[in-house]
Amino acid sequence: MLTKAPHLFDDATRVTAGDSCWQGRTSPDYWAFVGPFGGCTAATILRALIDHPQRSGDPLSLTVNFCAPIAEGGFDLDVRLVKANRSSQHWCVEMTQGGGDVATLATAVFAERRPSWSHQQVKFPDAVPFEQARAFPNTPMTWTHQYDFRFVEGEPSFYGSPASPPLDAYSKQWMGDHVPRKIDMPSLMSMSDAFFGRVFLARRELMPFGTVSLTTYFHTSSDELAAEDITRVLAVADAKIFHRSYGDQNGELWSPSGRLLATTTQIAYFKA
Repeated sequence: MLTKAPHLFDDATRVTAGDSCWQGRTSPDYWAFVGPFGGCTAATILRALIDHPQRSGDPLSLTVNFCAPIAEGGFDLDVRLVKANRSSQHWCVEMTQGGGDVATLATAVFAERRPSWSHQQVKFPDAVPFEQARAFPNTPMTWTHQYDFRFVEGEPSFYGSPASPPLDAYSKQWMGDHVPRKIDMPSLMSMSDAFFGRVFLARRELMPFGTVSLTTYFHTSSDELAAEDITRVLAVADAKIFHRSYGDQNGELWSPSGRLLATTTQIAYFKA
């Protein structure tokens, strides 16, 4: 049942417009190891873009580069429209703290999604219904407490002996807000980063880890997403390589009706 009270996600991603920049604040409810959950940060940036009076069209892609640790507290967002034409807009966003130090650098493309020929080549992954999948227990990271994770394949185990040889990094899971919330573009953005680090699954242990750069591509428009009227997605994720402290991650987010809503690719740091 959807709550009528302000949702923690909306509080965590709230931004206000200023004279020359936008302002936001980190949330303890979406905290990771040493800073805010990257998906929440990316969703905050996307919300600022969506709310910007010059914005036209729907998000097509968002790339976020995490340049430095984000400290607890307030931050500024310098939002600039770099180039616009009849069909698309290109944006740049800098998140700064402490008088100008850049913590996060993002670029985004918005586009007018006009009717056209359509074909979804990739097939909806087989999965038991959300209600039949077991809820995953909370982890030490508070941001994970805000989501209801229900694994279909590849449920991680963080508290055994390190795996040798490494395990498969693939996982398939249902994902929704712990307090149900209708999925919109910002929450879709956040969920595109809500996969556990692939290295955690491959090694079956927690270790220092952080996303360095992520790009999410949106394959639906705002009105199509609203018409889906969903509170959960089926999420699949995998990796191709872990090498010299960095590893890739890629994922897909599907609506329960079988529509591919978003895809994501990332590069992440690990210490192992």
